[in-house]
Amino acid sequence: MTKNNYVKIFDTTLRDGEQSPGATMTSAEKLEVARSLARMGVDIIEAGFPAASPDDLEAVRRIALEVGRPAPGESEAKVPVIAGLARANKSDIDKAWEAIQGAAKPRIHTFLATSAIHMKHKLKMDPEEVVQRVSEMVAYAKSKCEDVEFSPEDAGRSDPEFLYVVLGEAIKSGATTLNIPDTVGYTTPDEYFALIDGIIKNTPGMHDGITISVHCHDDLGMATANTLAGIRAGARQAEVTVNGIGERAGNTSMEEVVMALRTRKPIFNLETGIDTRQIARVSKLVSNYTGIVVQPNKAIVGANAFAHEAGIHQDGMLKHQTTYEIMRPEDVGVNQTKLVLGKHSGRHALRNRLAEMGHSLDDVELDKAFARFKELADRKKVITDVDLEALIADEFYRPRDVYILDGMQVTCGTMGMPTATVRLKGPDGKLHVFAAMGSGPVDAAYKAIDHIVKMPNTLLEFNVHAITEGIDALGEVTVRIQGQDGLHTMDAQSEIPYQRVFGGHGADTDIIVASAKAYLNALNKLIIAQTEGLNPTPANHLHGVMLG
Repeated sequence: MTKNNYVKIFDTTLRDGEQSPGATMTSAEKLEVARSLARMGVDIIEAGFPAASPDDLEAVRRIALEVGRPAPGESEAKVPVIAGLARANKSDIDKAWEAIQGAAKPRIHTFLATSAIHMKHKLKMDPEEVVQRVSEMVAYAKSKCEDVEFSPEDAGRSDPEFLYVVLGEAIKSGATTLNIPDTVGYTTPDEYFALIDGIIKNTPGMHDGITISVHCHDDLGMATANTLAGIRAGARQAEVTVNGIGERAGNTSMEEVVMALRTRKPIFNLETGIDTRQIARVSKLVSNYTGIVVQPNKAIVGANAFAHEAGIHQDGMLKHQTTYEIMRPEDVGVNQTKLVLGKHSGRHALRNRLAEMGHSLDDVELDKAFARFKELADRKKVITDVDLEALIADEFYRPRDVYILDGMQVTCGTMGMPTATVRLKGPDGKLHVFAAMGSGPVDAAYKAIDHIVKMPNTLLEFNVHAITEGIDALGEVTVRIQGQDGLHTMDAQSEIPYQRVFGGHGADTDIIVASAKAYLNALNKLIIAQTEGLNPTPANHLHGVMLG
């Protein structure tokens, strides 16, 4: 077993995190998140589940080629491992290898359930059959890829003695990373510590070349506590997601584990390779793309994480920061930098600032970004990094446009009915105009858009907030919609119908315009999914992909 003071961060935002209902990202969005994770210093990026669909396979392949390979002059040591998930069968493993083989450091991550309840009711396999399948499929994965990770799904509810046998066979067949998932968030920290400790001490064939990994879910609110308990027991890889997104109540939050290890270093005496100053930026990026808003009181990255309202707290903070803050906002990238660029700034200044923020734009992209920047600068005196992040996300990382907002006019107030006139450019290049009344300006705008687009859906969630300060603040809107026609899909094995959920994001100094952009962003995803059949069998609905 690996014994050192370095904890590898295995980020599964793009696989397990994307299993959150409505969090499905486009290939372009996944690629940008992967780039950001790599810049932040993540050791392993689980890029997706290639067997889920041709689109997911292609997204993983692009990440392997564009993020998993060193740039000219870059050391391969700085390039993250790119992992693809596969169930314990040859077809899945073949697709995973097809997707990741272009990476400099590829990894196949395969899994099979080991709890009695999963073996009996889901797999319908005897324990002996499970052991045999693990042995055969880990060996098959090893024949394709040198780096193989194995996970006994639902390990938290598995018989430890049986786990020792299964994991021993995985080691014998070539696995070098053993991931121990608390798939349904069932264990307590003491129980999980004992489980990891027992595996390290009792698994046949355990040696220094084996890395024990922890993967916990938050169903009982103990994911971070369990992960840290597993690390204290000797695990040296933590499987996490940005903002803690994931199946059901979510996964262990990357930012919580990383900052706990850093802030309480005297207790853990461990370190990671994460550049913590990028945490806030990546958190915002993932929130924008998934449409899942970070709760204000969320640890580390919530809007209130470094806010103080109580008089006693404010008094203490004014006297000394450490009275009520155990870490500095700057440590996680929450900076109070105000003026970054202004209306008189040129292309060169904008390019340099975006490069510092991790965005590398070619000349054509820079021209588009510069035009949007100038437009924003004419309306807003103070432009911050947050404004630029929103601008870049809105301009470059939305889905391919089917309908584009070309103009809108809204009237509202206490006199008369709120009315919105919306002009959209359709896929045929023609302009479509319609006016509608509603209970409010946003409702009127959405009704006008619905009349033009004619894509039945249900609005599940609508969130709006200012992302910068002042009366000229840039407003941000996120929505989640559910398709109603033609979007019933069958689960791959259980054949349970479900309807897909799509998230949308929009930003503008005019909050009604931002609302329309967000709605169109989600509608465009829905239209593409329906007309082109992208992700017909999403990873989050494939039978058995619950390990996290």
